[in-house]
Amino acid sequence: MVTGFILVTHFTYAQNTATKKHSSRKVSVKTIFFDDFARSSLDRSKWNVRVTGETVNNEQQAYVDSSATIYIAEGKEAAGAKNGALVIQPRFSAGFTTKEGKKFDFISGRIDTRSKVEFTYGTVAARIKMSEGMGFWPAWWMLGTGRWPETGEIDIMEFIGQKEWTNAALHGPGYSGNTPFAKRDSFAVKNPVTNWHIYSVDWTPDSLMFKVDGNEFYRVTRSMIEKYGKWSYDNAKFLILNFALGGAYPGGVNKVKEPYLGLPGPSVDLIKQGKSKMWVDWVSVKQSK
Repeated sequence: MVTGFILVTHFTYAQNTATKKHSSRKVSVKTIFFDDFARSSLDRSKWNVRVTGETVNNEQQAYVDSSATIYIAEGKEAAGAKNGALVIQPRFSAGFTTKEGKKFDFISGRIDTRSKVEFTYGTVAARIKMSEGMGFWPAWWMLGTGRWPETGEIDIMEFIGQKEWTNAALHGPGYSGNTPFAKRDSFAVKNPVTNWHIYSVDWTPDSLMFKVDGNEFYRVTRSMIEKYGKWSYDNAKFLILNFALGGAYPGGVNKVKEPYLGLPGPSVDLIKQGKSKMWVDWVSVKQSK
């Protein structure tokens, strides 16, 4: 009896020791991209500034390459950011004409990492705060190169001025546009988008897990997607930050048609007053090794 007891105890100890060793094994994480906007201007070795003469979704802005719409803020304007913050700010510019001859009353900014930083899988995150305003449409997202929607689109965060929520979405072949893969997160009811939040996605070969401040609110798996079409998330993607105004998506929700599609008069006044901004403290991409 005594011997048996000792043997059992020894086995349990050995088993527990093995379990502890296994559970203490650390996963190595590599940061493959990071920008905390600690320079006086946008780092063009990491980011492209897009200029568009045409828009999609009936958006009401033209994207321009200008320090009026894309700049680095410091001090009080970047309060809460450690080393300064990227600011994307739409501006009222009545009758602005693109080189293609198309007219807009607003200009704004859009940046991406295409051909500079493209990757497959990882944890993709950005710390962001935004101005409230119906029809404002700042976004943090990813695209693959090639034809849309076959290349796949991952919308980590979209805000269209409905102050109670932001959303995440996926677009691909068979599930684009009014996609069935969209989910609102109502965290902003208690902690508004005008505060800093971390918007992220954990992207693996078989799933995408969307989070706000580390809290998962939406998970989409390969099997869910393949009921509608091709899984378009096993190819390289690049990062995008932009601030659109009005258009089909905000207009479809808020039903505003005047003075601009999806963008009501009070929001136009906020833009004219310089009260429409998207601040970005940092952006990171990490992968497990």
